[in-house]
Formats: sequence, structure tokens, C-alpha cells
Amino acid sequence: MQMPVLFVGHGSPMNIIADNTYTRSMQNLGRTLPRPAAVLVISAHWQTKGSFVTAAANPPTIYDFYGFPPALYREKYQAPGSPAIAERVRQVSQNCILPDGTRGIDHAAWAVLKHMVPAVDIPVLELSMDVNLSPAEHYALGRTLAPLRQEGVIIMGSGNLVHNLSRINFDSMYGETYDWAERFDKLMEDLLLKREHAQLMEFAALPDNRLAIPTDEHYLPMLYAVALQEPAEELRFCCNDIQNGSISMRSFVIGG
Repeated sequence: MQMPVLFVGHGSPMNIIADNTYTRSMQNLGRTLPRPAAVLVISAHWQTKGSFVTAAANPPTIYDFYGFPPALYREKYQAPGSPAIAERVRQVSQNCILPDGTRGIDHAAWAVLKHMVPAVDIPVLELSMDVNLSPAEHYALGRTLAPLRQEGVIIMGSGNLVHNLSRINFDSMYGETYDWAERFDKLMEDLLLKREHAQLMEFAALPDNRLAIPTDEHYLPMLYAVALQEPAEELRFCCNDIQNGSISMRSFVIGG
């Protein structure tokens, strides 16, 4: 059975303990997905020189956020890892992705999986993003992961299609949103449904991109997901929220 591919927005760490339309959409997504052998998460929060995959049998949980309420740091998500699947990632990428036996799992993965897989009984691996790669090269690297879908692995990009922290409204998770954030989010919806992957890779030419994507680390995980879309596979959205005025939580599923 070929596993689906996901892209999820993760947004503010406050979503770890929140009950809102976004977190409920992730809970519903988890209930509708087939049970995988593992989840491989392309993380917006792990940027490296070279590409790496977590290879520890029991990777630690990383609390890579600061200044939030103490309740967030008491949350646990101690999922197992899988050295064997990390080795398969190395193989299918033809040594372009190398195992890292010490790296843990950051909140781009566990803050989402806490809602999707609350039982914490599925192995989780995380893939870094090489800062030296172009968008097209990220897309091409994502494509090499395709065989893993037939081996029971759900591949999930975790970031945000609109992510501007300089304009964020921390006081209101659901309130007024910026016009440019809404325009760019709707443009993403249109390009994704039309499979305009070339335009998605050339995001620097899109209108409103400088406000929507002032830095690209939260956008790039999406390219790994769409790179894996087969010609006959449909893309469907499971969340289209915008939070804190400037963060798109738009999430989608391909196949499955």
C-alpha cells in the first residue's frame, strides 16, 4: 500500500496545548490516515550544511522555543526512532542524506504529531534541510524519497506557507489577518490545486512573497511534499486557517 504524503502548518508552539480548529483538524487527519511503519518529517527547524536524517533508536524531544508558558515544557512526546528506516533514507537518496545518530525531534514534528498520533506508538524520523540547496534541488531531493511510500512511510513536510514573525500578532491567535497574507495563502491554494510546481519552486517571483516568505525555511518543506505527487494523485486540504494575522496553517494530503 502506498502511503499518503502530507504538508502541515505547525505555527505557534501554543498549538501544542490549544483546542482550536487547527488542532482539531490535525486530530481528524490522524484518525483518517492509514497506520504507517514510520513518519518521516521534513522540518523547518533543522537547517544544516548537507542533508541528514535522525537515526537514533530513541531520539530525545527538543523544546526549540523560548519564552512560552511553563505548561508547554511539561508536554512529552517521546516517540521511538528507527535506525533501519534512516538507513533506507540514505540508500534511496544515494547517500545525499546521511544518518545522524544524536539529533532529536523538534517541535515542527512533535507539536503536530501530538495531535495526529497521541498514542506515541509510531516511529518518527526527521529530515534536515540543506541551506546550500536551491528550491529546485530541495524538490529533486524530495523526489528521491518516493520508494519509502511503498515501504509504509508517511512523508510529512512541516512548516508554514505564510510565515512572517515580524508582523505576528501574539495577542490574538484568531483575529484580523493581513490582506497580503490572505492573498498569498489563496495563491498557494490555486497553484497547489493546479499542480503548478514550477511556480511553487520559483516563489521569489510571486506577488507578496517578500511579506509572506521573508525567510524560506518554513516554505521549503512543502516542496518535498509536492515533489512526491504522482500524476494521478489528488491533493486535498485538511486545514486552511490563518493564525496570529501572519501565519498560514494551510495543510494538505496527497494520495492515500
